[in-house]
Amino acid sequence: MTTARSKLNLDPATVRHARSLARKAGRPIVTLAKRHTTVAVERATLRLAGLAGADDEGSPWVNRLADAVRADLHDEGGLEHGLALPVWDALLRGEAEDLTMLAQKAAAGSVRFRLPEGKDAERARKASRRAVARGIKTIDKRRLERERLIKRHGDAPRQPWIYLIVATGDIYEDMPQAQQAAREGADVIAVIRSTGQSLLDFVPEGATREGYAGTYATQENFRLMRAALDESSKELGRYVRLTNYASGLCMPEIAALAGLERLDMMLNDSMYGILFRDINPVRTFVDQRFSRQVHARAGIIINTGEDNYLTTADAVEAAHTVTTSQLLNEYFAKEAGLEDWQLGLGHAFEIDPAIPDSFRMELAHALLARELFPKAPLKWMPPTRHMTGDVFRGNLLDGFFNLAGALTGQGILLVGMMTEAVVTPWISDRDIALQNVRYVMDAAGSLHEDFQPAPGGFIVERAHRVLAESIELLDQITDTTHGRGLLDAIADGTFGLMKRPADAGRGLEGVAKKSSAYYNPATEILDAKEAL
Repeated sequence: MTTARSKLNLDPATVRHARSLARKAGRPIVTLAKRHTTVAVERATLRLAGLAGADDEGSPWVNRLADAVRADLHDEGGLEHGLALPVWDALLRGEAEDLTMLAQKAAAGSVRFRLPEGKDAERARKASRRAVARGIKTIDKRRLERERLIKRHGDAPRQPWIYLIVATGDIYEDMPQAQQAAREGADVIAVIRSTGQSLLDFVPEGATREGYAGTYATQENFRLMRAALDESSKELGRYVRLTNYASGLCMPEIAALAGLERLDMMLNDSMYGILFRDINPVRTFVDQRFSRQVHARAGIIINTGEDNYLTTADAVEAAHTVTTSQLLNEYFAKEAGLEDWQLGLGHAFEIDPAIPDSFRMELAHALLARELFPKAPLKWMPPTRHMTGDVFRGNLLDGFFNLAGALTGQGILLVGMMTEAVVTPWISDRDIALQNVRYVMDAAGSLHEDFQPAPGGFIVERAHRVLAESIELLDQITDTTHGRGLLDAIADGTFGLMKRPADAGRGLEGVAKKSSAYYNPATEILDAKEAL
């Protein structure tokens, strides 16, 4: 949803300057990402080529194969050459009939890998490219399938789309709950991941029936929930979207699986894993670029995680860090090929309601995001930090959140629960929350068209101040005189008060600088945005 006219009277030159600073801060990170690979990127490439399944202990074949190649090529650098050439060289040498058998034999120690040269390398390059291209072509087909289904069933009749979380830990319980949520008005169903999955350096296999505070993200779970919501789309006469999380140590793999199974949205923030899961910054930035290229190809909308900053930092004092992160997320996303309509940039209603004029400040922050990114389907997050367990107060606070969304034309509205952050919400809590959303949205109608803050008034001035502070922060980050950069800013605790140095964090051992012999057919196709 876009605003018909500027309501904050933002200076276009100032906005352009903010974006230029974000580009300046982001370019060195993109250069860094292009020069490195990670074990997750390489495993995602194997998944695109069709390798799936796991051994009897649940260890995925992509992990077993990747580990075997790295071990054999340890003296030659291991991961820095990529997996494609040694893997397809082994297949061409007759070590196995297909990828699955190769992985099984490699796990048993009966295959030896080498880095091919000359004509052998060229043959391996062509064979790997053909295999990976088939996977990317499948993603292309799933995107067209989504477009056909939207045309056939129709789309949500209005924005904001109502986004609701369903996650019991048991995918077979999730499916009927998701279908009922769609009947009650949800446009987007989010299956939140089981606690701790982002720290697993493998993607679990198959349908899962146990999970803590969420359900595991697996290819089979994606397939099952997508099929269930396709049934609901047909029943309801509108396409119901599905989202999950492409974050953590397996971000590229989960992005590939999401594209293959036609998910519609994915949580995919450029810094969330660094700040809140202590994942190595270099690994995260390499992984997020690849995952966003896959999302761009698949026509998936990303949701970023700026709302999380306000759960650790003060929502008034740190408001400018949200804007700064949005600008950085926009740059990284567009560089990876995502379009404006795919940028579900995040922000949240997290100011302490006891602060005078808190609602006016929430309106200022929400309207600033709306006007900075007029073509993006912004994801508006409900209050969590200041929910107390008083369900009547909580439901009222959610009503204020919904009203702020209506007044400022948000694109994706996550349904707030009155028991949010206190206990796991009951189904009845969800019903009450959806009633709250429906009442506010129906009653407000197109109220954002009438809402016009006073020129020079509190809301306008607050928005201008936050943007100015964001520009000041970007100036500090890009201040080459003092040798700073985005990695240094992250290490200093600039975002969410979390200090994360670039030479530490989980997953660092899975990062490698590319050699002159490096080859990856997936990145080659995605970088070129090649039609297949």
